Amino acid sequence: MDDQDSGLRARLITAGTELLAAEGPQALTLREIARRAGVSHGAPRRYFPTHLDLLSAIAREGFTRLAARAAEAEAAAGSGAPRERLTALARAYLDFARTERGMFELMFRHDLLESGRLGLRETSLPLFALFTGLVAEVRPGTDPRHAAAALWANLHGIAQLSAWGSLRLALGEDSTEALLRAALDAHLGPERP
Repeated sequence: MDDQDSGLRARLITAGTELLAAEGPQALTLREIARRAGVSHGAPRRYFPTHLDLLSAIAREGFTRLAARAAEAEAAAGSGAPRERLTALARAYLDFARTERGMFELMFRHDLLESGRLGLRETSLPLFALFTGLVAEVRPGTDPRHAAAALWANLHGIAQLSAWGSLRLALGEDSTEALLRAALDAHLGPERP
């Protein structure tokens, strides 16, 4: 792929990412992405044979952004206790879900992850491995994968319910901090003083 090709490919991904942020996942049609990128509606097919390929490329950008936030959170937590680092990662995850709502929804679409397009599923696994490693440090001697998966599912549920406004209805507040603490306690045991 030459520079012009990679430039147009990147422009299509950027146009899709901007459209996603402005209008949500339902707006991500090939025609609208092409229009925003300033190319013919058939041009995306040159770089992305299917709509699923283009959506996967956009979702891959989301996983890159989430990984960057996770790295920032981990760096900010420094060499703190594993639970502190895990808490920082969980906050970064919930913050990403709140601030990049459309991208968050697209990234975890089952059809995209299951399709195997662009290695999207593999792109998502390093973050889970990071969670699993920290859970293993907090709960030595147990298989950390199940606790990490349960914690991740809990965080994902908190993010979804918060976005839908369900938490506000149930709890009378929007803050996810108390729920984060409860989820950590439930999956890791109470924090030791």
